[in-house]
Amino acid sequence: MKNILVIGAAGQIGSELTIALREEFGNDNVIASDRKIPPTDDIKNSGPFELLDIMNRPGIVEVCKKYNVDAIVNMAAILSAVGEQNPMVAWDINMNGLINVLEVAREMNMKQVLTPSSIAAFGPGTPLDLAPQETVLKPTTMYGVTKVAGELLCDYYVHKYNLDVRGLRYPGIISHKTLPGGGTTDYAVGIYFDAVKYGKYTCFVKEDTRLPMMYMPDCLKATIDLMKADFSKLKHHSDFNVGAMSFSAGELAASIKKYMPDFEIEYKPDFRQNIADSWPRAVDDSAAREEWGWKPSYDLDAMTQDMLKNIKIKHEKGLI
Repeated sequence: MKNILVIGAAGQIGSELTIALREEFGNDNVIASDRKIPPTDDIKNSGPFELLDIMNRPGIVEVCKKYNVDAIVNMAAILSAVGEQNPMVAWDINMNGLINVLEVAREMNMKQVLTPSSIAAFGPGTPLDLAPQETVLKPTTMYGVTKVAGELLCDYYVHKYNLDVRGLRYPGIISHKTLPGGGTTDYAVGIYFDAVKYGKYTCFVKEDTRLPMMYMPDCLKATIDLMKADFSKLKHHSDFNVGAMSFSAGELAASIKKYMPDFEIEYKPDFRQNIADSWPRAVDDSAAREEWGWKPSYDLDAMTQDMLKNIKIKHEKGLI
């Protein structure tokens, strides 16, 4: 790959992935794009940036020609909680936007497309304790529906057009740099910020709600490792389970209390509880480990220490 276009570069994952890709492939070789200006100057100052809407296929073509793009990373999506409030918008952006990306890549004979899936692809019928790589996929959210359809569509382009398309089923992603964007696992980020700012948190899922999670450094590593993997050695393509840790909301709170003994938490489940209950408590990521060597670095307490340290620095500087 010479030049990589990141669509959705101002989002929770896209903003950090863009910087990581520039460190890996070179600042000028990673073109950031989003339909809005990034909230910080990091992306704009470290390399090319273009205003671009994934629904604008001619616009994607124009940017790809301008920078001689040969790979696209699609991070544009409407997430689960927001998607339930606007299901048709979620379908339009998550599916028709993906089709725009795949068609541009096919027509321009690109080397690679990476577009993430999610644990939202799972649903009733999926084994909850350790979701297999190959399993029942009957999601109960529009976001999940688009992720299942997206996995199938991407694999179709692999087999029909021999296009190199790859994807991971992200678990909940936790970061101290960017706030979450409307997903069901947002509590696992918000709890840290509120712990530092207020010393307490009101959680929108029950104490015993257990879900697969991943710290952002591991998320970035998994994404880039998959991008760099030998395509000929991949048996799967657009649907890799990736795990790092699984914990309940109560265990997350207990981890914070180890370092902030006065921290308090209250549980007030809302509509997102039903979504969380439809997802597995852990995933079997043996295919990712075997096919491209996936291995996480962070556990819960290591993540908690790093999250609290960095959020406290922001709070002391008045940035949050």
